[in-house]
Amino acid sequence: MSRIPSNMLPLGTTAPDFKLLDTVSGQMLSLNELKSDKATVIMFICNHCPFVKHVDEGIVALAKDYQVKGVSFIAISSNDVENYPQDSPDLMKVEAEKVGYTFPYLFDETQEVAKAYQAACTPDFYVFDAELKCVYRGQFDDSRPGNGLPVTGKELRSALDCVLNNEKIDFEQRPSVGCNIKWKVG
Repeated sequence: MSRIPSNMLPLGTTAPDFKLLDTVSGQMLSLNELKSDKATVIMFICNHCPFVKHVDEGIVALAKDYQVKGVSFIAISSNDVENYPQDSPDLMKVEAEKVGYTFPYLFDETQEVAKAYQAACTPDFYVFDAELKCVYRGQFDDSRPGNGLPVTGKELRSALDCVLNNEKIDFEQRPSVGCNIKWKVG
């Protein structure tokens, strides 16, 4: 299991636009359609990564807690499905329904969206404010498979609370760690 850190997109970066297939609804959805006027969380995940599986229930709980406060959540998988068929769109839909995602699970077939966000690993988390400026990027919390720490979403929750309360995020933003995005070769 590889341990790749986030690239840490520069704070203040405007969220790159996209229009991708939502594997659950079968519709093409854009950032403009999905964003919130309060805060938008974009996360790069995939079906098979043990780091994602470790926090999956925590992601679902956090999304449910913050969607009612007007925060939008968007999950994107950018893995090469030719070499990693377990991350195919059909299986993404199955995984989203099994885990109980309450947000779109988009497929980035060309991997251009992952490149635009400088995503490096799964999971990789980004929080954008009402103007779609990056105010947080990094880890969900300190929990990792096998380290015994509880999955709380502490860092992501703290970042969202700051945004919702119009406060500056003044704590250290630490990179997420996970499996590398499975880039296409050639």
